[in-house]
Amino acid sequence: MESYVIRERAPAWGEAAVTKPKVVLGVSGGIAAYKACELLRRLTESGHDVRVVPTDSALHFVGAATWSALSGNPVSTEVWDSVHEVPHVRIGQGADLVVVAPATADMLAKAAHGLADDLLTNTLLTARCPVVFAPAMHTEMWEHPATQENVATLRRRGAVVVEPAVGRLTGVDTGKGRLPDPGEIFEVCRRVLARGVTAPDLAGRHVVISAGGTREPLDPVRYLGNRSSGKQGYALARAAAARGARVTLVEANTGLPDPAGVDVVHIGTAVQLREAVLKAAADADAVVMAAAVADFRPAVYATGKIKKTDDGGSPTIELVRNPDVLAELSADRALPGQVVVGFAAETDDVLPNGRAKLARKGCDLLVVNEVGEHRTFGSEENEAVVLAADGAETPVPYGPKEALAETVWDLVLPRLRPLPA
Repeated sequence: MESYVIRERAPAWGEAAVTKPKVVLGVSGGIAAYKACELLRRLTESGHDVRVVPTDSALHFVGAATWSALSGNPVSTEVWDSVHEVPHVRIGQGADLVVVAPATADMLAKAAHGLADDLLTNTLLTARCPVVFAPAMHTEMWEHPATQENVATLRRRGAVVVEPAVGRLTGVDTGKGRLPDPGEIFEVCRRVLARGVTAPDLAGRHVVISAGGTREPLDPVRYLGNRSSGKQGYALARAAAARGARVTLVEANTGLPDPAGVDVVHIGTAVQLREAVLKAAADADAVVMAAAVADFRPAVYATGKIKKTDDGGSPTIELVRNPDVLAELSADRALPGQVVVGFAAETDDVLPNGRAKLARKGCDLLVVNEVGEHRTFGSEENEAVVLAADGAETPVPYGPKEALAETVWDLVLPRLRPLPA
């Protein structure tokens, strides 16, 4: 696990906290509170000093002894415990990150309106570090105008409120409101901590990202595809979510878990990708086409498995061109000032081919990288040059794909149209 550079603070708890990033894990009273144990484990095992601050309601689901044993720090819900240490002020002041998971509708309302009736809400008022909320509640509660207004208020003030996942809720209910996977919440926290910035710079923005590789069916068992793993697109989605954006990820055949705080649209073919991306891009500030979209598809789909013939001959498969989604997005932008980013995977003459593609596609930025059977595809690392329509070129040295993702958003940010006042 990578280390973080932490700004100096007066230690608020534990001698170990002097050298470790200090995280407050707030837990509010929802059935998903038990999942926060896994988030706590990931935070502590990756070198963070974690202070769990539950609400009284949360303790009905997971007891104080569990939180204390897993974190190695004392647990309290009351501002009156250890009054000489002024915990309602010191815990928030000493934190490098506050994450509330799960965040119930009640907790979001209290945070948005500045209420402070327990230790957790006092901590939220005194924290001057990044704050992440991971909501979990029934769909009707999440969609209620009051909750949506509270979420908008928190985001406007600089908090990162991740979108809840879609799935099984309590009882027989299913819908949007499920707590995202703890591992994915951890990824959001890690990225927010690594940036060390209190205000998320993509707050108020909607970004659309495509990831993975399309598959064009030949018959019921075969397809034309490519080696794209989707990992770079997922890194872009996670980075954007951690920077406060509303993210729509159009995913093609990756098999990867949905990132926390991201609306995921699952598709298979290039035609389906085009439809999903154009629909999502209608109100997007930026569109990043990181997916490997097939240039061709079979002209005819065989309804039965294509068989070998007795004469040893090979079938002839006619191909037709797929739509050029990147060129279409660039030529016909849904909104004035919409930023369009493309990716170019090249095997030779990488930069000359990339510059030609940038001019041909008409996008604002083009991420050009060299690929091959044992290079980039499926790897956790990448190396690229980001070409800009104005002639600028930004090399990104070999390293984690999330580093390239951050560079892409750093380059997109100054090109975005101003947000309305």
